[in-house]
Amino acid sequence: MTNCSKAEQRVALMFDTLNTNFCKQIFLFFIVLSSSLSSFSQPDRWQQHIQYNMDASLDVTTNIIKGKQVITYTNNSPDTLNKIFIHLYWNAFQPNSSMDIRSRELGRTELGKDKDGKPVLDWDARVTDRISKLKPEEDGYCKVLSISMRGKELQTKVHETILEVNLLEPILPKSTVVFNTSFECQVPLQIRRSGRNSKEGIQYSISQWYPKMVEYDYQGWNANQYVAREFYGVWGDFDVNLTVDKNYKVGATGVLQNAAAIGWGYDKEGSALIPINTPMRTWKFSAKNVHDFVWAADTSYKHITRKTANGPLLHFIYKNVDSVESRWQKTADTCAMAYPFIAKTFGAYPWPSYSFIQGGDGGMEYSMATLVKSASLGTTLHEWCHSWYQQLMGTNESLYPWMDEGFTTYAEIRTTAWLRHIPDTNQQAFYRGYIKLAKSGYEEPMSTHSDHYNLNYAYSNAAYSKGAVFMAQLGYIVGQKNLDKILLNYYAQWRYKHPNPNDFIRVAEKTSGIELDWYKEYWVYTTKTIDYAIDSLWMNGNQASVRLLRVGKMPMPIDVQITFKDGSKENHYIPLNMMLGEKPADDSIPRKVYPEWQWAARTYIIQTSKPITSITSIEIDPTNRLADVDRRNNKLELKW
Repeated sequence: MTNCSKAEQRVALMFDTLNTNFCKQIFLFFIVLSSSLSSFSQPDRWQQHIQYNMDASLDVTTNIIKGKQVITYTNNSPDTLNKIFIHLYWNAFQPNSSMDIRSRELGRTELGKDKDGKPVLDWDARVTDRISKLKPEEDGYCKVLSISMRGKELQTKVHETILEVNLLEPILPKSTVVFNTSFECQVPLQIRRSGRNSKEGIQYSISQWYPKMVEYDYQGWNANQYVAREFYGVWGDFDVNLTVDKNYKVGATGVLQNAAAIGWGYDKEGSALIPINTPMRTWKFSAKNVHDFVWAADTSYKHITRKTANGPLLHFIYKNVDSVESRWQKTADTCAMAYPFIAKTFGAYPWPSYSFIQGGDGGMEYSMATLVKSASLGTTLHEWCHSWYQQLMGTNESLYPWMDEGFTTYAEIRTTAWLRHIPDTNQQAFYRGYIKLAKSGYEEPMSTHSDHYNLNYAYSNAAYSKGAVFMAQLGYIVGQKNLDKILLNYYAQWRYKHPNPNDFIRVAEKTSGIELDWYKEYWVYTTKTIDYAIDSLWMNGNQASVRLLRVGKMPMPIDVQITFKDGSKENHYIPLNMMLGEKPADDSIPRKVYPEWQWAARTYIIQTSKPITSITSIEIDPTNRLADVDRRNNKLELKW
């Protein structure tokens, strides 16, 4: 607690004082929640299942990983599979790979000038042209040396980062087969999430490292090349034995199964790494019902833990440098403090542990773990929130990156606001990011495949900023209380199910009683923008009339707040006719509900019974949740 801010200490003290009652309350909350969601049964969508049993050994002198896999694969689809596909991600870290070519191409695209007049280029700063300069001993690769099924060797063909495997016998529906593989990987210099010898001095960040089965779903095989972006995987269980030089310390996905033989804080807080006589040490990790596995290793890592209230054990594994010790301690305290709010708002974390591991080149989420560059609280919370909006939902990130990054950004912002005791409904940075994109001329529909955006800039602001606005603005459309119910119903219905945009919208519609297909169609599949204005004000008999104007091409329901000289306020609410319903009031201010605004109509008139001279201001969307691209015409202030 000594490393917490005063605000965090107050919250932590509150938890200490009320711990018993709080634990009972949150337990009862989830019982009631489960009961109330019983009518929202899990959708009937089949999922493939996989079991990885892996033995992998890292030679720190050659940076080579050699491994064997026993892959047990269950085909729960109605289809007969005559071939399978496997990801070989590290083949991207070779000169003239698709990732290299794409990065260098975008690096020639000028977005404008900086304040010094220098061109701003569309580089991914983590990659730039570094892959093209890698020497053979510095690049990365992943080779499947052999793969067999029922004792028969299978024929393969490498398509850069995808391995095509032709089967001698088809995999029938509802059947299970076993593949035996051996593989070899070379750890590249740190380039993109994975690698060795990062700028922060982390020796090994081992992500996207093993031959990973491509997901087969209702759309078929998702054999996406590793060009830049995100990932998609099969739900399954991992039992992984990692053998590495005995002086290295390891953090990874899952729960360490041989903690008593390892020590180093895995058996009990603050314990040392147990000495051994052999040159190599094996770490045994197990994870259930996840779709990826990451690990990292360094000789000077430090390991601390935090237990959350009714939640997971949190591991923090970081470079042991005195100058950052206090930051990691504070971040650990704050994450543990935040968990009850996260669980209450987005749903309980279902796995027993989560590891925050310093590594990679920024922040990147994986099952039960993340690689983060530093102790930045914002990055740490963001990556942890991916446990809900990627690891738990398992959305296809290549097709719907905004459902991952955008929803996660929204969760991060709400959690941060709660920690800082500030409103989370005010216009946030992600609104500004979206509006800047919308005005830039570079925007593309959010339905664009994540690897096929024309610009890194367009992808980032669409996936993160516009995706987060999608969720926050939904609260504007259906009401904040309804949005909170939607979040928990989405969690209850679609965890472990790979939801798509329509799946989320149907949950939102059923929960709110409002039709929302129009919102999805406009926001996801077009780049049309929202712009409403206060057009004119006049007296109509004894009433003041206000005409509103739709300037932009995207229609929305409209909130207008009128403030009077005596300090009183009135809310005027106009539903959109495509909603076929209306939202409840968000506050206790008197509200007048109008007939629906036809989406094709450009103007609408509202009225107040008070005279113009009593009005001090009229404002469209005083909560700033409407993503209006020009708010200069949203407010009229009267000086009498």
